[in-house]
Amino acid sequence: MPRDTVPGGGPVNIPAARQPALKVHSPTLLIIAALLTALVTTVLYAVWSFNRNIPGLRLWMVSFLLGSVFSVSLLVRDWFPEVVAVVISQGSVSLAAYLCLMASRMYMGRRPFSHWYAVVGIGALMVASVYFTVVQPHLGMRFVFVGLGAGICFLLTARTMADGGVRRVPARYLFALVAGLHGLFLLLRPALFKLAPVAPGGLPDAGLVALVSQFVLLEAIVAVVLLGFGALMLANEFITSELRHLAEMDPLTNVFNRRAFLTLLDKAISAAQRTGTAVPVLVMDLDHFKNINDTWGHRAGDDVLRHFVMLAHRCLRKEDVMGRLGGEEFAIFLPNASAAGALAVAERLRALVEAQPVATGPQSIPLTVSVGVTLCAHGDAAGAALQRADEAMYLAKERGRNRVEVSEKILGTPVAPAATAA
Repeated sequence: MPRDTVPGGGPVNIPAARQPALKVHSPTLLIIAALLTALVTTVLYAVWSFNRNIPGLRLWMVSFLLGSVFSVSLLVRDWFPEVVAVVISQGSVSLAAYLCLMASRMYMGRRPFSHWYAVVGIGALMVASVYFTVVQPHLGMRFVFVGLGAGICFLLTARTMADGGVRRVPARYLFALVAGLHGLFLLLRPALFKLAPVAPGGLPDAGLVALVSQFVLLEAIVAVVLLGFGALMLANEFITSELRHLAEMDPLTNVFNRRAFLTLLDKAISAAQRTGTAVPVLVMDLDHFKNINDTWGHRAGDDVLRHFVMLAHRCLRKEDVMGRLGGEEFAIFLPNASAAGALAVAERLRALVEAQPVATGPQSIPLTVSVGVTLCAHGDAAGAALQRADEAMYLAKERGRNRVEVSEKILGTPVAPAATAA
């Protein structure tokens, strides 16, 4: 009596006279599925081998590799005892889904689950599958357990990836959509086989069983292709984000570089002009920084720059933007802040820098900063505003350093220079 294979559930005995004459057979689809998962695995391995810093990519690669093992196990299951074939199928598909979930959590920067959950869960599914193979043979229950663990893992993957805004990171939502639909299908697909009417002999209709089996395989093939495509899109998203970060951020202090800061300041000025407000700008220069490099070395100088940025962030809100203009010179703009608020921030930063020297082993490096403050007036360009703040900062240098000075013209109104000394 020939045997037809229900994907993930095992062989189904169907009388030869009742087997449908179909143009596409399950073994052909299984071969296609195996080849596709192997191809996706190869592509992901090639991408990972050149970009090993992409979080989760290695686990996605191993997940698709286990998908290939699952497809091949269905093709060669007649060569093994049935219980061995069931264990290989159940283990590979469950572990593949779990690794896909772990890869997604790693990509999103979330803490992984304890692997003991996976060991216990997958172990329980495999024990149940063996029980319904050896002790109480029941094809339908085995089919349910094959999809249960994998379906839950794919639904959790979808929930993990759907974050960050669909317009900003569309690749995540595409991956989440495919994973969610695939997980839902895995949980619901056992019900498809219940649609087959039972013949007088007690066997399900062979034609409908074969049709549903092929539909299940086609869904798996589509899911493999789309999940593989989604993983590659996520890899591209990460690489693009890294390149943007390298282009916009100062590698030493991890604040915006001069070009990116000016671009953001221009946008902030345009937004402020629409609301009739001004944007305060601060330019800061560390006092006697050359002496620090000459006395303690350039490594200590780098520590000083990072220390200053850390202190500056303590004085800023989330919406405030800081950039490194070059060397030891920095700038900050404060959206939706007043001139008085900007002066308060500048003075608080100056006092904090003076009060907290840089610790370098048993010694500490004293540090002070000179600050210039201005407001971006209507029609100002970012470069012009920075120039005025820079002039105010140099005025602070001339007047003794460790001071806050205000540009002489704010919003077109002459203002007496305000200074604060230590």
